[in-house]
Amino acid sequence: MSPIVRLALEEDIGTGDLTTLACVPEERQAHGRFVAREPLVIAGLDVLRELYDDLTLRKRNGDRCVADETVAEVAGPARLLLTRERIALNFLQRLSGVATAARQFADAVAGTGCRVLDTRKTTPGMRLLEKAAAAAGGIVNHRIGLFDAILIKNNHIAAAGGVRQAIESARGAGLPIEIEVRTRAELDEALASGAQHLLLDNLTPAEAAEWVRHIAGRAKVELSGGITLANVRAFAETGADFVSSGAITHSARAMDLSFRLEL
Repeated sequence: MSPIVRLALEEDIGTGDLTTLACVPEERQAHGRFVAREPLVIAGLDVLRELYDDLTLRKRNGDRCVADETVAEVAGPARLLLTRERIALNFLQRLSGVATAARQFADAVAGTGCRVLDTRKTTPGMRLLEKAAAAAGGIVNHRIGLFDAILIKNNHIAAAGGVRQAIESARGAGLPIEIEVRTRAELDEALASGAQHLLLDNLTPAEAAEWVRHIAGRAKVELSGGITLANVRAFAETGADFVSSGAITHSARAMDLSFRLEL
């Protein structure tokens, strides 16, 4: 069992599920269904594999569901099904929210040639699960953490002494380098220093389109900052290669799913 699932169980059950132990006979067996109560994109089904031995999946991660559709069925001791119900729903609701938001963003930019990226703005301890949910929803995972890619941001530039110094120092790591630029002067310095991936932050779509024309294919372009479902299409149509939005993970709404127990 993964540490995050084990922690969730320990947090909720503690020394025992008092209500279930008091009300439900130990020998009683039961069957249960996880049901979508609204249209959504399902994610988090792998967590159910960790919680239940007798599991039948009716959907796959990334599948669209309609209201009242069964996504999974479980069977076993009634006490176990009841004790793990809330933990299972918490994961499914949260991760399906991320997948649903990701699918909305992916659909919004369809046909532009621009791809949507997620960010590191994730729930502490749940990054891998949320990144998997975002990918299930149809977007592209950006770096997982600080350890697997180089992204030079404004504070790195300040600490390094400038754009050129930051890029030249980072080359020693032997990894692709992405750098954030905030002004046209920083943009031109980054291009002159051989930057191949630029992050343009907090521009309007019109400003972004002008900067993309100036870059003229000399580097990959990612846009970020203030990108929402309402405006992502406008940013995608600037000619940028990528748009990134933290809202996909940090502001995703928990979707409505329920668990229905039957003897």
